[in-house]
Amino acid sequence: MKFRIRCAGKALFVIVAIGVLGWVVMSLWNWVIPALFVGARTIDFAHALGLLVLSRILFGGFRGHGGGWRQRRHWRKWEAMTPEEREHFQSAWRSGRARRSGEEA
Repeated sequence: MKFRIRCAGKALFVIVAIGVLGWVVMSLWNWVIPALFVGARTIDFAHALGLLVLSRILFGGFRGHGGGWRQRRHWRKWEAMTPEEREHFQSAWRSGRARRSGEEA
């Protein structure tokens, strides 16, 4: 029963989030674009959702965030290291970071 409630809650959250994002895109477009460009028209909610999907495809892709499988792979490598290997890795990482930022290690 908890699983169904959790799934229904997530589905409701997604629907509300899509609605709010669509409304935000529509409001911003209708406020900014017609004022900046002569001849630009206002858009309705459906066009705002289409613009949101188009921008996701062009700029965000469908990969998600965080690179999930890569993070797990790196975590497994980290877990397999001995404490000495971890210390060596951390000191090398710190010295490389200090060199890039122009600091002394």
